[in-house]
Amino acid sequence: MNPPELTTLLPTAQAPSADRLPLGGLLALATAAFITIMTEALPAGLLPQMSHDLGVSQAWIGQLVTMYAIGSLLAAIPLTVATRGWRRRPLLLIAIGGFALVNSVTALSENYWLTLVARLFAGVFAGLLWALLAGYASRMVAPHLQGRAIAVAMLGAPLALSLGVPAGTFLGTVVGWRLSFAVMTGLTLVLLGWVRWQVPDFPGQSAEKRLPVKQVFVLPGVTAVLFVTFTYVLAHNILYTYIAPFVVSAGLTAQIDQVLLVFGLAALVSIWVTGLLIDRRLRSLVLASFALFVLAAVALLLNASSAATVYGAVTLWGLAYGGVPTLLQTALAKAAGDSADTAQSMLVTVWNLGIAGGGVAGGMLLESLGVMSFSWAVLGLMLLGLWVVFNARQQGFPVRH
Repeated sequence: MNPPELTTLLPTAQAPSADRLPLGGLLALATAAFITIMTEALPAGLLPQMSHDLGVSQAWIGQLVTMYAIGSLLAAIPLTVATRGWRRRPLLLIAIGGFALVNSVTALSENYWLTLVARLFAGVFAGLLWALLAGYASRMVAPHLQGRAIAVAMLGAPLALSLGVPAGTFLGTVVGWRLSFAVMTGLTLVLLGWVRWQVPDFPGQSAEKRLPVKQVFVLPGVTAVLFVTFTYVLAHNILYTYIAPFVVSAGLTAQIDQVLLVFGLAALVSIWVTGLLIDRRLRSLVLASFALFVLAAVALLLNASSAATVYGAVTLWGLAYGGVPTLLQTALAKAAGDSADTAQSMLVTVWNLGIAGGGVAGGMLLESLGVMSFSWAVLGLMLLGLWVVFNARQQGFPVRH
């Protein structure tokens, strides 16, 4: 995400309006985020079907999420650094177009290992796309609208979780998981035309503003935000990647899509509240997010066999998670200043390290200790992250005076 200072890179002819949001372009970015999250998360809702069709265990299907994360983990920083001087829209189109390719391969593949390779490249394109989105949104508006613009661009993520993944899960259950990925390809092709029509082009970052990656990493507050990002995403993905076997253990076998829908709707409420308060209450919102996730984990520990408890905990979890991407990106942009683009690529890397770790750790916990171990893991990680946020009073998550 670019800080306000980077808007000076805009030529005068491309200066954004001071009074309104360019919703056509921002919603195109939100759709790109939607496709990215859908591509990432669909295997979580389709574990049983994909496991049966590809002839591997559900734990191995979980590694499709892991491989996606590894691709982003490996690509985000080097690709972002290598393309800092490129014009933004052609680069954005390349990243989006990659999803049409990899989702087509996934839909057609009969071989688990080919599907795994496709997921790796999906992660590569995702790493590049996530490094672009927040900064793109901030450059499309005047400085005083940047927080709202980023919230609109990030709206695609909770929409994917609330509507897209449940719909894709339902579609995959009724007519086969391959059609879900084929629909994603069609949506991506439409998006390419939308971006070309509605999203403006911007120059890349000038050479004099490019700090080395190591210098950006040690800027005050950057490390704290990245550490908090890792703990939160790791905890989230331990639970989300293996949500299907978790709800089955609670007797909700036929309600996986409904559980995901409740989570996503709560996430939508969360991002709406975040958009309203982020400029004034960033630290408070981050603390509240961790606290809600802790409450959800405690509820699941106390009575995970109750359907009412599961739905209540998932609601708390969704409220906790929905605004987190925007909150952490904003905190990192404030800490990194002019080096926000490079810091954003670090966040993408750490985020996907958390996704990959969640897939691996969740699979190990599932195979060795069972689904009830997820709640203990989530609780421990949340308390650790909450401690870091609480102590990052000066830099990272500063107290507003």
